[in-house]
Amino acid sequence: MGPAAPNSPPTDRRRPATDKVTTMREAIATHVHDGDTVCLEGFTHLIPTAAGHEIIRQRRKDLKVVRMTADIVVDQMLAAGCVTKLVSSFVGNSSAGSLGELRRRIEKGEPEPLDFEEYSHYGMVGRYLAGAQRLPFYPLRSYGGSDLPSVNPAIRKVMSPYTAEGEEPEALYVVPPVHPDVTIVHAQRADRLGNTQVWGLTGVQAEAVFAARRSVVVVEEVVPDEVVRSDPNRTVIPAHAVDAVVVCPWGAHPSFAQGYYDRDNDFYRAWSEISSDPGHLRSWIDEWVHGTRDHAEYVAKLGTELRSRLAVGEALSLPVNYGRRR
Repeated sequence: MGPAAPNSPPTDRRRPATDKVTTMREAIATHVHDGDTVCLEGFTHLIPTAAGHEIIRQRRKDLKVVRMTADIVVDQMLAAGCVTKLVSSFVGNSSAGSLGELRRRIEKGEPEPLDFEEYSHYGMVGRYLAGAQRLPFYPLRSYGGSDLPSVNPAIRKVMSPYTAEGEEPEALYVVPPVHPDVTIVHAQRADRLGNTQVWGLTGVQAEAVFAARRSVVVVEEVVPDEVVRSDPNRTVIPAHAVDAVVVCPWGAHPSFAQGYYDRDNDFYRAWSEISSDPGHLRSWIDEWVHGTRDHAEYVAKLGTELRSRLAVGEALSLPVNYGRRR
């Protein structure tokens, strides 16, 4: 694995104030191209699974996937032949087992090797921050004592320009920025312009969007402008950074969307067995992804009993008085 040369940053992320709602099929067709660097972000909940499935349906290939916590959706995209390189800080089946396809590619090179570039969680956060802020690198101390720099030459050292009198100059590790061609995130809601609101675990969705050239926001629902304006602090991604808004209920399954549905733990537990056998895994993709026209059909196939079981009750936030000028 050679050193990662930072790609050039986007030049202008200002988007016109127009209605950006589109279909998932159209959003992926327009914004995800063969050979792109594609960031899929969402931490623990709000994982953009439906978007990953549509990438598979459209048979995209030679993608470089950037995802801080590479999990089931990455395993599925690998098995479908979409991914040639993975940049990540964690790989696993969310505390429920292994990712069979990813392990075969990294450990045995079967059916072909995977180019894997590894960072720590904070190293990935630093890459997103550098990308979003148009910085040439991001410094961090946490690689001291780690062996990651020995396996990833993109993790380098610089000397601090600030040294107290009488002290030795300090060497700090740095990571390069990341500038995805497209970032795709899932969120609870947005307005039609793309002002996107998230609550619960917020992860690095905003930083990943600002680092990218293009962005697609997938939401559980589109709400009127006044709903977003009534609670502005929940708007983590502003409209000017968004290219497309896709309404896709249950689009994060089997992960959860805080306030909308729970995590499908049975699916996570079952995935280790599904992905352990290449034939079984490809049969699953043929049935559940290629065998469904879109995510709505996938959700219908899940069945009403499962959706009822994963339904959540209300836990309302108390009102906040933002004040109004008299």
